[in-house]
Amino acid sequence: MAFTPILKILKWVYNGLVKLTAKVKLQPTPEQAQLLRETLEQVNRACNHISRRAWETRTFNQFRLHKLTYSETRTKFDLTAQVVIRAIAKVADAYKVDRKHKRVFRPHGGIAYDSRILNWRMADSTVSIWCIGGRQVMPFVTGPRQLELLAHQQGETDLACINGRWFLFAVCEIEEPKPADVTDYLGVDLGIVQIATVSDGEQVAGSGIRNVRSRHLRLRSKLQRIRSHAAKRKLRRLSGREARFGAWVNHNVSRRIVDTAKGTGRGIALEQLTHIRARITARRSQRSTLHSWSFAELRGFIEYKAQRAGVPVVAVDPRDTSRTCPACGHIDKANRKSQSQFSCVACGCAGNADHFAAIEISRRAVVSLPIFPRPPKDSVGTAGKSSPL
Repeated sequence: MAFTPILKILKWVYNGLVKLTAKVKLQPTPEQAQLLRETLEQVNRACNHISRRAWETRTFNQFRLHKLTYSETRTKFDLTAQVVIRAIAKVADAYKVDRKHKRVFRPHGGIAYDSRILNWRMADSTVSIWCIGGRQVMPFVTGPRQLELLAHQQGETDLACINGRWFLFAVCEIEEPKPADVTDYLGVDLGIVQIATVSDGEQVAGSGIRNVRSRHLRLRSKLQRIRSHAAKRKLRRLSGREARFGAWVNHNVSRRIVDTAKGTGRGIALEQLTHIRARITARRSQRSTLHSWSFAELRGFIEYKAQRAGVPVVAVDPRDTSRTCPACGHIDKANRKSQSQFSCVACGCAGNADHFAAIEISRRAVVSLPIFPRPPKDSVGTAGKSSPL
C-alpha cells in the first residue's frame, strides 16, 4: 500500500524560526517491530514507576524528580542513561498539565528520542534508533516535502505506534521569512455551507465534506447499535478516516488562499472564532454538523502556510460582519435574508451574504492587530483592535 506522508501543522514561532513536525513512516522487520514494541512497554513501565514516586513525594519539578528517581530507574528497568532522562522529562511534562491526578501511561504510548539515541541517515533513508537489546538500523519512507524539512531537524523525535504501524515525528526548525509590508488584505469568511469565501468572490463549497461526514456518522451509529465483534473491528478500521479527509480538504483550501494572497501582495484577514460553539445555540439536528466544523484546523493551516510564505495574518472581530452593508455600512439583522442572501434594508444593495461578510472582514483588517508573529500569551487587544490569537 502506498504511503502518503503528512506534514503536521505549525507548532510555534520563536526567534524567527517556524517549528514544524514532519511525520515519516518506519519500515522495521517483524523482529525489529517486536523490539520497538518491547521498548515502548519497558519505557512506559519506567514512566509509571517515576510517576508513582512523583505522586507519593509530590515532586513534580524535572530537576528534583531526576535526583529522586534516576539511579533506581536505571537499575530497576535496565535502561540507558539518556532513555531514563527522556522518561523523567515525559513524566514532568505530564504533571505540568495536571497535578490533581496521578499520571498513568499506556503500555504503547509514544516516547521521545534525542540525537544521542536516534540518528537520521539521509543518504540511505534510514535511522539508527536505540531499542531494548541495542541499536537497530531501520529504513523509513517519506515524501519530498518531508525530506526538505528533515534537513533542518532539531531537537526531539517522537516514536509512536498507530494502528500497528510505526511512525517518527521529528521537530524541524525552518527560518521564517520577514512578513511583507501590505496595505490591503484578502478577507476570508469561514463557514459550514461554504467552507471559505474570500473577498475576491471565490467560494469553496462545503457540501462534499458534509456528505462524507454524514455518511460516516450514519455508518458509525449503525455499527455501534450492532455491538458485535465484527462491527467493532469495522469501527477500528474506519477510525480516523473522516478526520484525514477533512484535513486533506483543509490543506488544499488553505494553500489556495495563501497562494492568492501572496500572488496579489496582500495579507490575510480571518475571523476570530475562538469559543464560537459556546457562544451560539443550535437545534439538535444541527449539533453534529456544528461540532464537526473544523474551522480551527483550517485556520491553523492558513496561519502556518502564510508564515512560511511571509504573508501577514490579521484576526478581526466577527460580530455583524454578515449583517453589514458593503455599500452604505448599515448594520441590521434584517439585512441577512437567508444563509446566502443579503439585501440592505437601507440602500437596497444585494448579493451573496458570505461574499459581503468577507469584504467587511478585509476592511476591518486595516485597523486590526496582526497576529504574525505571535505576541505573548498575556497580551490583550486594545481599543479599536481585536485580541490576537
